[in-house]
Amino acid sequence: MDSTPSPSSSSAFDLVSGALGRYIPRGGAAAAAGAGAQGDRTTRQRVPDNPAAGRQDQILGAVNLDKDLKVTRCNLDAPVFAGLGAVTGSPFVDLLPPGDVPTVTRRLRQVLETGEAHVARIQRLRRGDGSELVVSLSILPAAAPQEGLTVSVIAMATRLHLYAAETAIGTSLDIGETAQSLAESLLAWGDVAAVDLDFAVWTGEGVTGQAQGRIRLRRAALVPDRAWPEGYVTPGDDLPSDASRLLAQAVRRDDAPQAIVIPDRESVERVLGSPRVMRALVPGDRSAGVACIPLVLDSAPPVVLGVAEVWRRADCPFRDSELFDLQELVARTAHHVDLARQHQREHTQVLALQRRLLPRAGGDTIEIASVYQPATPDSAGVGGDWVNSFPLPDGRTALVVGDVVGHGLGAAATMGQLSMEARALLSAGLAPDEVLEHLDETVTLLDEPEAGLAAGYSALGSTCCIALYDPVSHDVALSSAGHLPPVLVPPDGRAGPLAVRPHPGLGAEFALREPFEVHTFGAPPGSLLALYTDGLVEDPAVSIDEGISRLADAVSTVHPWDALPQAARRVVSVLAPAHQRDDVTLLLARMIGYRKWDTATWRLPARYDAPARARAQVSALLRQWGSRDDTRDTVPLLVSELVTNAVRFATGPITVRLIRSGHGLLCEVGDTGNGNPRLGRGGLLDDGGRGLHIVHRLTTRWGVRWTDTGKVVWAEVAR
Repeated sequence: MDSTPSPSSSSAFDLVSGALGRYIPRGGAAAAAGAGAQGDRTTRQRVPDNPAAGRQDQILGAVNLDKDLKVTRCNLDAPVFAGLGAVTGSPFVDLLPPGDVPTVTRRLRQVLETGEAHVARIQRLRRGDGSELVVSLSILPAAAPQEGLTVSVIAMATRLHLYAAETAIGTSLDIGETAQSLAESLLAWGDVAAVDLDFAVWTGEGVTGQAQGRIRLRRAALVPDRAWPEGYVTPGDDLPSDASRLLAQAVRRDDAPQAIVIPDRESVERVLGSPRVMRALVPGDRSAGVACIPLVLDSAPPVVLGVAEVWRRADCPFRDSELFDLQELVARTAHHVDLARQHQREHTQVLALQRRLLPRAGGDTIEIASVYQPATPDSAGVGGDWVNSFPLPDGRTALVVGDVVGHGLGAAATMGQLSMEARALLSAGLAPDEVLEHLDETVTLLDEPEAGLAAGYSALGSTCCIALYDPVSHDVALSSAGHLPPVLVPPDGRAGPLAVRPHPGLGAEFALREPFEVHTFGAPPGSLLALYTDGLVEDPAVSIDEGISRLADAVSTVHPWDALPQAARRVVSVLAPAHQRDDVTLLLARMIGYRKWDTATWRLPARYDAPARARAQVSALLRQWGSRDDTRDTVPLLVSELVTNAVRFATGPITVRLIRSGHGLLCEVGDTGNGNPRLGRGGLLDDGGRGLHIVHRLTTRWGVRWTDTGKVVWAEVAR
């Protein structure tokens, strides 16, 4: 290395190098390394600080580059720069980690072109053995353009590094990224840094203490990122049980968490003992020492969240001040790990609830597929998106999608309540607009202070869309409360959003409330309906209408023969951003419906002979369908009782509909009455209510649904 500046030169390199020459002892890094290599093995341990030696531990260096960014001169004689291969004629980028090469190269060329210095960039430099050194890098233009550049490097001062590390570690709520940031910061004190977390911490569970024999550590982070020996534990792997127990016992000596230092490989072998544990924990075959620092949550009693490990060459032992710095950094950042754990726990709980609400499957008349993609872990948290689909007892299918305001457990609680309430009301026969009216009232009640959910959270403005598919008429009845319009792709392939009149979200102020409307659309067999939440179509770069148009284009590419689950995932992958700040939810429904020859409908006047006419027509149809004898006896009697009840209590025409499905027969009798048939406890001599008791005995289930003109009583009979 050239460490003697020319007296006739006034370049930046010579000025910096000349200043360094007054402080760096002759022999530099080579002398320091040689002395360490010849020292006695007992000195390879934690070394007390020596003020005289501290003056020789310089942190400044300089490298001169030509216009091709190759090294022309170098002064990196300080011991801290030992191992940096800045050879004359070699590219400067050889000193950089591969991922930093494009950025640093761009900075170097920018200084060459503009002549403006770039100062104090925090950068890592690679040593020949693969370890890294954290420095503050400044790029200075030469006095004359033909001389190129001077790069000055300052090994990061401890206090500055502590501050920068703590700032970087607290920027993510993802527990893996938090552990990785901590490991990268610890690398400034060694050659390899690893963070191992208690498995309960990794999964977000609470940690109050570890019973002996049940300790389990998982590697959460490891730097530098390179190929490791076979058997070495890398991120995502569980440590062998022996290794977990040894590490936990080491940092909990005398039941108090504390840092430990194992100075060399011989001592490491004595402590670990097993060759299998050595392969799992020791990064390579060369002689190495390690400092193990517990991640301790400040509580009473203190709780150990995991262990941070810093490995370095045995000829460079840990000094007291370095060990104190390591403990300070880990202590400062342990609470960030715990915050990430709490976020992970909430994230997991909400995700489990939302996945329970996802549709399981369709039926004979409709095919359903859904995709739920939660927000990225370091966002505000899992949102309140929910989607559900379920068959109704009368043969229709309900499709429901909603978006609760906010994130986290508060939104999840509201989401679960609204989803279950919607399902119960729809199963009871209420129309979509009536269900939304009840949900609107529920959201208003949830926001009252007495409800206990108003502190720091409000569900006002949540949205919901309900669609009911009738497989006989092939119609979809839809109501929306502030939700984005569904996209319908008819069999001819012309996709587009449904023309749904906008409506305020749930819980809107009284002055903004309007009656919920029911929109009815035709959905012939082969149609594809897409319900979604705003996270799928919102993009800051485009308008919401353009986002919906992009969704329509993506859904229109789904072929009728495509498997619907794969098609749904493909649509989401095309539209959803890589780093999403909101949940993404998509529900695809392919309409199948009943075949024409599996349904029959009759309209009868409300007269005394209506039951007999209904029995005759139903009996003829059952013979045509080839039904069993017991079915041909049961169904006409059932229809006769329902028609008799309609004639007795209603006016206007009566509609009889019979539907043949894969699992049974569905009988429907509609009238214009508004009475609610109820099964009562009649006495032996009571004539009223006998018909409903007969219906109850003959069917597997029955019920009532309400229409704009009256009601429909339906009953199902097993085939």
